[in-house]
Amino acid sequence: MEYATVSYGLCNLHSFQFLSLPILQVQIFSHKPPRNPFNIFSTVSSAQQRSGTTPKRDPSGRNHRSVPQTEKNIEMKPSNVGSKQRLKRYSSLLGNCALRGALNEGKAIHGHQIKTGVDPDSHFWVSLVNLYAKCDYSSYACQALDEMPEQDVVSWTALIQGFVAQGNGRQGVDLFSEMRKKGISPNEFTVATCLKACSMCRDVSFGKQVHAEVIKEGLLSDVFIASALVNLYAKCSEIDLADKVFFCMPEQNEVLWNVLINGHAQVGDGKGAFRLFCEMINSEVEFSEFTLSSVLKGCTNSGQLRDGQLVHCLAIKSGFEIDKFMCSSLVDIYSKCDMVDDALRLFYMITDHDVVSWSAMIACLEKQGHSSEAIKLFYLMRHTGIEPNQFTFSSVVSAAAELGDLLFGESIHACIFKFGFESDVSVSNALIGMYIKNGCVDDGYRVFEAMTGPDLVSWNTLLSGFHDYGYAESGSNVFCQMLVEGFRPNMYTFISILRSCSDLLDIKFGKQVHAQILKNSLDGNEYVGKALLDMYLKFRYMEESYIVFAKLINRDVFTWTVMITGLAQTEQEEKAIKFLNSMQQEGVRPNEFTIAGCLGGCSRITATESGRQLHSMALKSGLLPDMFVSGALVDMYAKCGCIEDAEAIFKGLVWRDKVLWNTMICGFSLHGQGYKALQTFQKMKDEGNLPDDVTFIGVLSACSHMGLVEEGKQHFNSMSNVYGVTPRDEHYAGMVDILSRAGRFVEVESFVEEMKLTSNALVWENVLGACAKHGNVKFGERAAKRLFELKCETDSTYILLSNTFASKGRWTEAKRIRALMSSHGVKKEPGCSWVEINNKVHVFVSDGGHPHIREIHLKLEELGESLRLIGYVPQMEHVLHDVPDTEKEEHLNHHSEKLALAFALMSNSHKKTIRIFKNLRICRNCHNFMKHVSRITTQEIVIRDTNRFHSFKDGSCSCQDYW
Repeated sequence: MEYATVSYGLCNLHSFQFLSLPILQVQIFSHKPPRNPFNIFSTVSSAQQRSGTTPKRDPSGRNHRSVPQTEKNIEMKPSNVGSKQRLKRYSSLLGNCALRGALNEGKAIHGHQIKTGVDPDSHFWVSLVNLYAKCDYSSYACQALDEMPEQDVVSWTALIQGFVAQGNGRQGVDLFSEMRKKGISPNEFTVATCLKACSMCRDVSFGKQVHAEVIKEGLLSDVFIASALVNLYAKCSEIDLADKVFFCMPEQNEVLWNVLINGHAQVGDGKGAFRLFCEMINSEVEFSEFTLSSVLKGCTNSGQLRDGQLVHCLAIKSGFEIDKFMCSSLVDIYSKCDMVDDALRLFYMITDHDVVSWSAMIACLEKQGHSSEAIKLFYLMRHTGIEPNQFTFSSVVSAAAELGDLLFGESIHACIFKFGFESDVSVSNALIGMYIKNGCVDDGYRVFEAMTGPDLVSWNTLLSGFHDYGYAESGSNVFCQMLVEGFRPNMYTFISILRSCSDLLDIKFGKQVHAQILKNSLDGNEYVGKALLDMYLKFRYMEESYIVFAKLINRDVFTWTVMITGLAQTEQEEKAIKFLNSMQQEGVRPNEFTIAGCLGGCSRITATESGRQLHSMALKSGLLPDMFVSGALVDMYAKCGCIEDAEAIFKGLVWRDKVLWNTMICGFSLHGQGYKALQTFQKMKDEGNLPDDVTFIGVLSACSHMGLVEEGKQHFNSMSNVYGVTPRDEHYAGMVDILSRAGRFVEVESFVEEMKLTSNALVWENVLGACAKHGNVKFGERAAKRLFELKCETDSTYILLSNTFASKGRWTEAKRIRALMSSHGVKKEPGCSWVEINNKVHVFVSDGGHPHIREIHLKLEELGESLRLIGYVPQMEHVLHDVPDTEKEEHLNHHSEKLALAFALMSNSHKKTIRIFKNLRICRNCHNFMKHVSRITTQEIVIRDTNRFHSFKDGSCSCQDYW
């Protein structure tokens, strides 16, 4: 083949002349006419290769050769070709390059135009502007427009369309404004493009101004403009305006219907989209697969599965089901409505999957909790050779997070780097969440730090990890930094930071967060309100808790349960029960946690009847088998003195965990049924449950109440030697109690010295109590002296030491200790007893104060006379005051438990067991009195003092007088 080489000289043409620099040689075929007069080639010229020049960097910062990298050659037509025809060919080629995004080829053509010296016409300028705008070279596009001799609406429209095509809506709006300032009137294409730009940047205000101009210019009947207006208002959530524009049109075609239906679908108005679709059918406008996809989108966003299934039926009937786009929409609705099998069936109907359909199906499986299947589908996708995109990776990383598979998550992180998606915000957010859920907060923070533009989701995901794993303090710092950087917190932000405040026990910062919540008008949000309520309850700020609770409009079972449990845990058990009643009155059904929390309150205030009502509620609701409820019931009955009921529930349970076994063992010990406690302990071990530290507290207590010294020693030694349980202060105190109750004070001293327990106040309290019982003044003084050093403000120390002296007739020392108590400002807690009669709790103190006190004293006198007939004599020696015997007897009759008993006998039907609760330890005289009353009245009496339960029946006590 023969060819000639023609060299072009450089000339100063326009400011684009640098485009011509690399193009030094153009080959001209001499033997036959060329097939393509402007065939582009990419090889660097030989002159360029010889000179060692390199491709120049264009103003955008990218390296481009002046000619594209293909094997084609640029051929010139013979010189007799007219300049108009050549410009027409240039314009056509530029339009083709714009469509394909072939910037290099377009620049080469532009360079040819400059070298040939052909003066461009308006069509060429428009083509040039269009090329650079659509290839995202804004500076070139604007420069081309500036150099046009006469700018018209077509060139401006081309520039605006180019920017909009690249997603630069804001720049499109700005250019439209500049065009209008230059006095150029828009045509229908300019207006439609500008409205599209408004919808992209959500500038509804400017869109309304353009709408006004449309009306003024009489362009509203144009279908493209009407579609753009409907789309703008729909995307900006002005759906009513979109409807008005649509129904004002003289004629609605398929395009307009599709735009409006899609608008309703985008704002989540699935019913509205479906209604419009039905109207479209009735108006006999043909629908397409795009129409059905929009309707399905609306059904998906609003959860209208049945409407979606109707659309599916119509798609099958119309032959659209096999359409890939339609299948993807169907997959989406079935997946989001938790019909994964149907979604998978439709997915496999698609023969030619692209990355969109793969990503949709993987996302479906991940969001519905099928993380393993999502990962398997990801492997299958990679096996088919489809490259994942950012949406695929986001779903796969989230699936790895749900599975807790850190190794797989890290391998996906590496894969993300390989494919270049490490800077994508959604992918980075998923990675942060994955690392945090796996406890790698530092790794999550590193991903966050590497992000160039974190969004609000990024901050929230990071904050969600700081209320766990001991990073609570960092949460407040990150929250403050987020505010400094101008982000506005949402409800997820506040929920996370409030949890951090709770974990950090920082109520001051929590109140500052509360102020931010008020500032952002989120105090009415139920989820934020619940987080606030939880925080204030954890800090025992009940007043603030009431305020937050009262502001909540939709109070669900969780909200009520949190409030009730908080009240129960702050010794406001009566209010907790009242709140439970209010909860039921509002139609909210309590769950297992509500009932368990309320039962805990009943246990603390010994509200037996309320506890029985809750038991009945648990039976009716089918919640009795729940471990929380059954455990709370056993605990409630045991602490309310109904050990038989506790045992019955315990035996009726199919499965019992360690907590239940411990509750039953401690319950038996509390009621003085030590043998049953030890038998239960043995059964617990036989059923394969290993004891823990709580178990041994109950076991040692049982041995103490029964006087089983040697067996108690064996159990104490087995704790560490057999079961590997390290003894705590309570266990040492229990062992001391076993020895001291038995009067083995020498062993007590030896044990205290050996175990180095001289700083354990609980140990010395047990020693002092036993010394008072056995009259060991010397050792009692030592114990009291140690307690004065450790807990000088405790009244029981003074009282026990004074009583020890008084029991030996050493009244001077007794008075001295009481005077010392007064001088230290320590006041004795007054004796108080209470009894529940007909669902009402009656409280008694020794100095009277009850409305029926006169009748109560008459009843006590009556009981006293009956007791004397069987030989009962009050034990005056237990009145530890130096007063005459007549005063001592009167003093004994005023003890609060006797007042409670007399009132119960007056009110009781003699069929129920009388249960009395006392804040102090029962005295020996009252203990003896109760035994005799149970004999002459045949009435079972249960009294719980600070140490244990005493069950009196037929003249004897369950403690067997060993207490």
